[in-house]
Amino acid sequence: MRASRALAVTATAFAAVGLAAPMAAATNGPSNITVNPYSVHQGATMKVTAQGCGHGGKVWSNAFPTTELSAGGTGYATAHIRHNTTPGHYNLSVKCNDNSRIETHKFTVLAGNGAQGGLGGSMGPSSVEMQVGGGLVAAAAVGGAVFLVRRRRTSHAAF
Repeated sequence: MRASRALAVTATAFAAVGLAAPMAAATNGPSNITVNPYSVHQGATMKVTAQGCGHGGKVWSNAFPTTELSAGGTGYATAHIRHNTTPGHYNLSVKCNDNSRIETHKFTVLAGNGAQGGLGGSMGPSSVEMQVGGGLVAAAAVGGAVFLVRRRRTSHAAF
């Protein structure tokens, strides 16, 4: 009796999940589209999010090449703005893989390259700076080796 009751409960649970899955996968198309940052420099990246594309989709604009939108409740895409994009206002379009509806969102492209924040500032080291740094590392290595050799000689002489 217990086995048949457990089997009935299990079958009911699987049926409920099986009926709910197609309804959860069905979407009405993209919604709640956001871009971060809203104003982006030429050559920079912009993150696009959209809800309603459970099976992923595509994002495109005149300012960047077509980019894939990830699957899930909220899809994510990273758009790389072209370096030669004319500054101004643009629209991006989002289309889900499982729906033909297209939604748009506005954003702004700013002139010039943004600063690379974080460690190192906005420019990399020059070749002269790299040579000076390499020379300092080599001098430290030679100095450490000389120190160890001299220390080893004096410790052997004391015995």
